[in-house]
Amino acid sequence: MPNAEMQKDGTAIIGGNYLNKHNLPSDNWWGYNTYNYFINITFFSRVEVAYICTLVQGKKNGYHWPVFTYGKFVNQDRHFAGRVQAVKEGEWWKYMPSIVLGVNDPTSGANGFDFTEFETSGSQNGFFNRWYIAMTKHFNIPYGELGVHVTYLYNKRTDYPLNGPAFGINFRPHLHKNLNLIAEYDAKTINVGATYALWADHFNFLIELQKGKYISAGLVYKVNLKGGNRWKSKLFDY
Repeated sequence: MPNAEMQKDGTAIIGGNYLNKHNLPSDNWWGYNTYNYFINITFFSRVEVAYICTLVQGKKNGYHWPVFTYGKFVNQDRHFAGRVQAVKEGEWWKYMPSIVLGVNDPTSGANGFDFTEFETSGSQNGFFNRWYIAMTKHFNIPYGELGVHVTYLYNKRTDYPLNGPAFGINFRPHLHKNLNLIAEYDAKTINVGATYALWADHFNFLIELQKGKYISAGLVYKVNLKGGNRWKSKLFDY
């Protein structure tokens, strides 16, 4: 699920994931385990943009795949994502949560970047489409830091409709701050997972159990293009 945590200004992230088929939005297009890779860059501490590619196999009775492509990774779905932080945590008021507005894959028709076509054509391109508003607040509690995340997601997909709330928590123990434990309801399923930071937070390992049993995992590399190394890992929704 998306949240309202942001990277430090100038942070660039590159990474990739193994995705269980249950973690993908369209059985007609996927229905098998696959992989993705992405790059994410934060500008001005309030704006993030990402470019994500998800590998696609040729599939019998699917789209226009010739026989020799069946079961082989021969293509990829490509989409952009963007986030804007409207309010930073603690801004204006010490109890203020961070508030972020975001979108993934803002097209779902066959005619390119048509921002209105998703209203009536919810089964074409734009498989990962979602619009959302997210709020995050952190609390210091005994033994660690607790993050609380509330998000409202929306799209008009016919294969993966979203129109409802999502909730999540994460916990970073004081004794092992490189570990980040996560639980969430992503508006569809209940999931648990974790991230683990290595090498001054430049590398992060990620694992998720969708519905508590379907494994997806990934690895990312982070670097701050503006220099400096005193910045925290804020990964939660890759």
